[in-house]
Amino acid sequence: MFDRVIKNGTVVTAVATYAADVAIQGEQIAAIGQDLAGREVIDAAGKLVIPGAIDPHVHLQYQLPRFRSADDFYTGTRAAALGGTTTVIDFVEPKPAQRMVDGLAARQAEADGRVIIDYGLHMTLGPHEIGKLEQVAEAYAAGCASFKLYMAYGMRLTDDQLLQALQAVRDVNGLPVVHAENWDVITTLIAQNLAVGRTEPRWHPRSRPALLEAEAAGRLMDIAGYVGTRVHIFHISCAEVVARLSEALRRGQPVTGETCPQYLMLNDGVFERPFPEAALPVCSPPIRTPTDQQRLWRALGQDVVSIVTTDHCPFTRAEKTAVPDDYSQIPGGVPGIEARLSLLYSFGVRAGHFSANRWVDMSSTRIAQLFGLQKKGQIAPGYDADLVIFDPEKEVTLSTETLHENVDWTPYEGVTVTGWPAITLSRGEVVVQDGECVAQPGRGKFIKREF
Repeated sequence: MFDRVIKNGTVVTAVATYAADVAIQGEQIAAIGQDLAGREVIDAAGKLVIPGAIDPHVHLQYQLPRFRSADDFYTGTRAAALGGTTTVIDFVEPKPAQRMVDGLAARQAEADGRVIIDYGLHMTLGPHEIGKLEQVAEAYAAGCASFKLYMAYGMRLTDDQLLQALQAVRDVNGLPVVHAENWDVITTLIAQNLAVGRTEPRWHPRSRPALLEAEAAGRLMDIAGYVGTRVHIFHISCAEVVARLSEALRRGQPVTGETCPQYLMLNDGVFERPFPEAALPVCSPPIRTPTDQQRLWRALGQDVVSIVTTDHCPFTRAEKTAVPDDYSQIPGGVPGIEARLSLLYSFGVRAGHFSANRWVDMSSTRIAQLFGLQKKGQIAPGYDADLVIFDPEKEVTLSTETLHENVDWTPYEGVTVTGWPAITLSRGEVVVQDGECVAQPGRGKFIKREF
């Protein structure tokens, strides 16, 4: 007799779809089969049973000089769980004089006691970390299997620093994850625009051209190829990067990439709206053209772009519009941690861009494999019982009334999805039931990752 059995559902994994019961013992999946008996039974008739989604790119309690992202580790992971996500990976940014592992411990202290679901952390290697790259091995041993490198902003690495950081991550068999944009071009274009009074949000995408996003991604892949390391490219927004990535894959280079719902669901027409609405969707790289949008959908179907994350980094309307006469001062980021799984099902699977199996792969299984989550992302005995019972026919119209992110707007206002989680389980425990989070903050735990 198992602790809990999910019966009558259709199991959907990255490779197969079949009718079966899923049995849970303690925190793990214990068996998959027919007519399994449990002390508690969850009826999944008419529903899909899938691995819990994983979002490896979120910014909770993210502090900028003037603002902090609106979701903390409680509200953010609660919204994630309500949307069928059972693991997130956030970031550590050590202080200049701080050891990497001390920065990690401080970030864990912020999350522990707040998180609803399990979480991991990427270690950021900024300019201050170049002088202490010998600490990368210690950070890896502490559970940071991936390392964030920036080619933009104040954390931007010059090419020589990028080379050194990639070498250090390679030497511990870690995964470099990179924000690829050409910062010198961006800052020059911003200065040129502001100098002649081009201050509106519509100039945001014009300051971050797709061609130069692709140049940065290509330069990154070239340096990574020279170093001899795999590399993962964050938040791909345009067809030009897809082309560079596709060519690298044809060469057999170990490179992967992700895109985000905002690049799939929105286009650059959002920046042509009157202020303040045009300021809300500002994020970087920027939302691009309808042509880019369609190319990204195809790239997901072709498995050129491997996964979908959210880059969830919400700011309030007041924060987004605090500097109305300088688009470059708008805090970048959009909310998306809750709706991702359903958006991909409704507009990906149901629209024929890819199969339900590919949907599971890009939102869970491949992510677990890429980021060293050894016990996540699969429905198989011995894996964590992170499971979602997904109602493929449930309709939800997205709005600030139906979503639970701690922010007073959503880029998906008025969008109706068909398909929504009914129950979310994290390590065998029901954390969401029928639209209500029933778990206590602090039940999630830090997951040490390794390859």
